[in-house]
Amino acid sequence: MNDPVFMKPMKPMAPMAPMKPIERWWPDHFGEPASVGSQNDLRYAFFRDKRRLVVDRGDSLVIYDTGDHDIGGVAQASGELPSVEFTSQRGLISLGELSVVG
Repeated sequence: MNDPVFMKPMKPMAPMAPMKPIERWWPDHFGEPASVGSQNDLRYAFFRDKRRLVVDRGDSLVIYDTGDHDIGGVAQASGELPSVEFTSQRGLISLGELSVVG
């Protein structure tokens, strides 16, 4: 007869470390962004209540008026003419379609 095989009890899992807060690289007076992200050399923060999109490309920080666009993400295309487009409730929108306010 075979001896029964007993499994050892699992060890308790170590508690998860708290998430690090997002680095605040946008102007303080904007508060907390509705969405924030980055891709390649670009990072963005969208402030729905202020209707502003802050874009940081290396050493250049530009603030855009988003009008009624609700920004949710970013897509970059590389090639001869690299482009940046953001997703909104109305589809893709390029930075060239938004007004620069700062």
